[in-house]
Amino acid sequence: MTWLWLAGAIVVEVTASLALQAAVDAPGWYALVVAGYLSAFVCLSRVLKGGMAIGVAYGIWGASGVALTAVMAAVLFGQALTGVMVVGLVLVVAGVLLVELGSQRALAARAAAAAAASASAPASATAAPAPSGGDA
Repeated sequence: MTWLWLAGAIVVEVTASLALQAAVDAPGWYALVVAGYLSAFVCLSRVLKGGMAIGVAYGIWGASGVALTAVMAAVLFGQALTGVMVVGLVLVVAGVLLVELGSQRALAARAAAAAAASASAPASATAAPAPSGGDA
């Protein structure tokens, strides 16, 4: 479900960004801008509540938003999308994928360390003190 919330955050943020471009010529689009950005943050907060790390969630959200906004602005508004820009977008997306991969490895390492620590812990953490002779 977390990934669906993240996808929703991306879609409404891109929609709001595109509406912002449209609002330059037709101010009525500002209503969609405000609703879209508010919805994006609500969706993103649900992603964080679902347990995704902020670095991963924000990275995916930001990179996907940049890439989709650039492509859709070229389609809808005829804005430039050069080869160099496409290479840049690919590099941004690749960077976010590396952050996600690193995050998954860190979680796996943390889980392995926790499992090893619990396996090496003694069965009884609290041992009764040895009786003392005390009558000397």
